[in-house]
Amino acid sequence: MRRKPVVGVIGNSHRIESRFEVQAVGVRNLRAIAEVAGALPLMFAGCPEITDIPALLDSVDGIVLTGARANVHPKRFKTEPDAKHEPYDLKRDEVALALSEACVARGIPLFGICRGLQEMNVAFGGSLHPEIRELPGRMNHRMPRLENGEIHPDPKVIFADRHEVRLLAGGAFAELLGCDTIRVNSLHGQGILDPGERVVVEGVAEDGTIEAIRIADAPSFALGVQWHAEYDPQRNPINRALFEAFGKALVKSRPVAA
Repeated sequence: MRRKPVVGVIGNSHRIESRFEVQAVGVRNLRAIAEVAGALPLMFAGCPEITDIPALLDSVDGIVLTGARANVHPKRFKTEPDAKHEPYDLKRDEVALALSEACVARGIPLFGICRGLQEMNVAFGGSLHPEIRELPGRMNHRMPRLENGEIHPDPKVIFADRHEVRLLAGGAFAELLGCDTIRVNSLHGQGILDPGERVVVEGVAEDGTIEAIRIADAPSFALGVQWHAEYDPQRNPINRALFEAFGKALVKSRPVAA
């Protein structure tokens, strides 16, 4: 019996009690990989001094770049940083950007979610805007808050579908999902400004925000979504289809046993 595919899931830097530095991954990401993609999730550190990328890619069948609170540092796309757009996670930036290129070069399935989509874009030469809502005509894509400014306490409200995404006719997403328009959740401030050289825009929100991308000429699955597809793929048919397709790509791209 062949083993389950193994999916590396990038960690995020956190401090517990303002003292203990840890790497963390949201459980929803792990459950989506295990329950829908049919793979074994394996967290790795978003720290270049710990994570050896070639060794990692020799050990896994695919990679998921998850969402995160920290923004990609502007120096990665030649823009001056601003303290109001913190926090940043420079260590994750270094790992994720190099990993995006390496996965595509080696034909290892890559799925970018929220920050992961942004990392994929920057890795291939694209740029980001720190606050998409500041651009003329754009909506507020950040998570819902109460009148007092606190984050809404109900996850069903936070992760509710909030806007439409128009899919590129004949593109990978339209073919995979079998439709030309979908509805998605929205929990981000940073977003794609200029697409990278190999970044194909396959989904756009009603306000023009880029929501779905693929990497051109990638030998395997190399898709990114701006929404949080990991929230409900067990029930949501759009997100289920994405994780199932990722799971199939994991099996397809594995080397044939001798």
